[in-house]
Amino acid sequence: MGRERVLSVGGARSAVRAVTAGLLLLGAGAVGVVPAAADSSPSASPSGDSAAPTSAGTSFRTAAEIDQGETATASASMGDYLYWSFPADAMQRPTVEATVKLPKAHASATWQIDVYDGLRRRQACQYGAQTRTAAQDAASVSLSCTLRTVRAWSEPWADDPLPGTYYVRLTTVGLKAADLGLPVGAEIRAGSKDVGGAAAVDGSLGEPLVPGVAVKAAAEEEDEGSGAGAVLSSIEPDDGWSSGWWSDRWVWTGIGGVLAALAGIGGYALTRGAGRPRP
Repeated sequence: MGRERVLSVGGARSAVRAVTAGLLLLGAGAVGVVPAAADSSPSASPSGDSAAPTSAGTSFRTAAEIDQGETATASASMGDYLYWSFPADAMQRPTVEATVKLPKAHASATWQIDVYDGLRRRQACQYGAQTRTAAQDAASVSLSCTLRTVRAWSEPWADDPLPGTYYVRLTTVGLKAADLGLPVGAEIRAGSKDVGGAAAVDGSLGEPLVPGVAVKAAAEEEDEGSGAGAVLSSIEPDDGWSSGWWSDRWVWTGIGGVLAALAGIGGYALTRGAGRPRP
């Protein structure tokens, strides 16, 4: 009996050591897996496939397309409305930064940056200097706008940011007639922070909010056998639209399941006892 009890205690200790080693390995794996998932944001590295635009649009339909991480430039006149567009996916927190180079001789002017989603709904800035007044002797003025985190799905009545195209409008407000038409230069950059599973929701859009228009009727598509259309916005994240199907919650859920299984094995090894005594 004494020997069996010693063997049982020794086996329980071995099981506890095995469970502890498994927990340490899983913790190390979690540290390596989660940052890799966070670094996969499309905004982590700028796209080098095409040069950044050097002009801006004058309306939503003619907005210059830029990728996250690019710095676009434009030459314009005071009083113009400048438009750019960029893609933002679920679980990203977009930030738009703009710098306006002012002429040497000008009066004080107030500049403003506005961001609209794919439905052309104006999105509120969570923080940042969205409106700023430049002094008369200022050489430049900088603006920024950080939106709320883009959600993969939302109620129809809500005004939450959703995956798709976002429009940036830069203009001056309260401009004096004497300064109208003076040349200015603008630089704009769009980026985002990958928030991760903390902003994940149980739902997704069928399609991202990317505006487009078809140029052929249904009868023409049947005759020609082609459904090609003219797309108003062709930009998308480098890795494609995720629509919220992946987040680091999957990683932590899997780790939690394995930890629970190991804890059950360890508890059973500690409480199973010495077994039936021999006659």
